[in-house]
This record gives sequence, structure tokens and C-alpha cells, in this order.
Amino acid sequence: MNKKIRIAGIIAALVVSVIILSSPSSAPPLPQPNVESKNESIQVLATNLKKPWAIAFAKDRIFVTEKEGAIRVIQSDTLLDEPLTVLRAANVYGGGLLGITTHPDFENNHLLYAYYTYSENDVLFNKVLRITESDNKLKDAVIIIDKIPGSQFYNGGVIKFGPDGKLYVATGLPSENSHDSQDLFSLAGKILRLNDDGTIPDDNPFPNSPVFSLGHRDPQGMAWDKYGSLYVTEMGPTKNDEINLVKPGQNYGWPEQECSGKEDYVDPVKCYDPSIEPGGIVFYSGDKLEYNDSLIMATLRGSNLYKLDVSENKIVSQKSILGGTGRIRDVGLGPDGYLYVITSNTDGKAFPDKLDDKLLRILK
Repeated sequence: MNKKIRIAGIIAALVVSVIILSSPSSAPPLPQPNVESKNESIQVLATNLKKPWAIAFAKDRIFVTEKEGAIRVIQSDTLLDEPLTVLRAANVYGGGLLGITTHPDFENNHLLYAYYTYSENDVLFNKVLRITESDNKLKDAVIIIDKIPGSQFYNGGVIKFGPDGKLYVATGLPSENSHDSQDLFSLAGKILRLNDDGTIPDDNPFPNSPVFSLGHRDPQGMAWDKYGSLYVTEMGPTKNDEINLVKPGQNYGWPEQECSGKEDYVDPVKCYDPSIEPGGIVFYSGDKLEYNDSLIMATLRGSNLYKLDVSENKIVSQKSILGGTGRIRDVGLGPDGYLYVITSNTDGKAFPDKLDDKLLRILK
């Protein structure tokens, strides 16, 4: 055999082997929790979810959003084949169908609220839709708030009802360099506070404005402690993720401040450098797990579910209570007193296995 041909063949084989070894599809799957035994601490309730983002609960059902636009229903621990509805959400990395929550009186009025990104004349916006459901199908839909500036990456998207019965909406930014979060006349980079019909509460901090707080970048989770204090997780640009204690009328600094440094803005109660990409949060108030009012936080880059102990509005300790499932996007407290999480391994930043993504119930 010609020596040059043989050398070329060896080089070609080496190039192919490098391509195969570096291909994401050849990477080993993330370790999965062992759920074979009835005594295990985790149950898998649903698999093959497509880019799930948020969880909401009714008495007998769980609702999960998928970023492509579907609201999925889990009933009697079974994922139903047909979604409740499929919304026309924009296909962008940091947007799509995001937050979902149930009305405090859902058992009587069957109202769901969903936050999603959409495109109009090639411009991205976000809106909140109030959905009336019947037999796990959309019966009616009304826009609660619209024309929230949208983005390819920073849409916020968390929606929750607070202990005061008001709807809180966390919004992101139209671009990394946007100063809209400092503009009281813009809906971007804010925590908004609304009545359940979309009108503005009379006791909001700024007259005739839905703005509750400003200076936010990309909120990812909201939760209230037993005293009614609101905590919000936010992603930083490449580091400086934050947990903020949010109070009416306060300014949290973006883009003038990351974490701390300027007297004009409120410092977070926790700053993460390097980034952990915090997701959803909830204060545990059930009776099935021994977490005693701890703040439970999902993390994406951190790939763990963390328990944080909070004392006098300060984070005094943090430890992992769940790992090995890959990226964790959201966590919620079910009416049964157990914690529920959704993974986020199909979001383009991980190596999903054949069952991803999943909805998990934490039993102990």
C-alpha cells in the first residue's frame, strides 16, 4: 500500500474518532433517580415532557406548561394524552409558554392564568391569558395584560397569586442592554401586581400603575414566606444570580447594579458567583416533609434542588436535597404536602435521556 495513502487513512480515522467522541449525542446520560422500590424517596409521575417550564396545582390535578405552547394535565398521577390547550407561543430560546398559576378559588371558577411570548409584525411581546377550563379543555380565554416587551432570551415569565389574593407577574427585558427596567412607564424588568381581572389595585405603590417593584433583569421564581414576605430569584448575565426580598416601590438596580454596590438600589439577600441559574422557588409549609418553612429552590446550571434556611430575611444555610436528575426548572408544593419538580434537560443545555423531561414527586 502506498505510504501516503496509509497515513491519510490513519489521519481520517483519527478525525472521525474525535468527532464521535466530542458529539453531544455520544455523551453519557445524566444519572437518574432509582424509583424501582416502593420505599424510594422519588416518584416519576410523567415523562417525555417537551421543554417544561412551570407547575400549577388544583385539588386533583397538576398543570405543566411546555414552552412550545401546550398546557399538559396530570390527573390521578397520569399524564393525559391531550393537552388542555396549545397556545401560539413564539419559538425563542428564552420565551414561549412560561408561567402558569391557578386562581385561589379555582375549584369553583376553574380559572387558570398563563404567561407566554408571542410575535406580532416580527416584534416579540408577552401577555397573560386568563383561561376558563372545563373537563381539562379550554372553554374561554381573556387577555389580562398585554404588550409586555419580549425578547429572544429575557422574558421573566413567573406568575403567582400572593397571600393578598393579587396576581403577581414577573417580567424580563427586551435586550441585555435595555434600561427599561428603570422606566416606570415600561412593563419590562418589573414585578407587576394586578387584580384577578387585570385591573390595577388601588393600593399599588405607584398610582394607576401595575408596577410593584422595578430594576429586575430576568426573574425566574417567586414565593412568599409565612409572614407574607415576597422572595424572587433572578438570573444574572453570566454570574451574580440573585435572591431578592421584594417590597412595594423598591428598585433592585438592573442594569445599574449587579448584586450590590450602590446606595440608590436594594441589595439582594443572596448573590451567586459563579452562576447557578436559579429557577422556581417555594416556601415549604406542608406536613409531609421535615423542611420547616425552608425556602426550596430549583437550579438549572446548579442541577440541584436546594433547601435554604432563612432567618430575619437572611439566607443562613443552603444544602442540596435532590441531585442526579440534571437541570431542574421549577418546584412546587402540592396540596398533598409533597414537593414536585420538573426537569429541564430538553432545553438545549443538557444531555437528555430517552425519558426526559420528567415531573417528579418528592416523598421524603
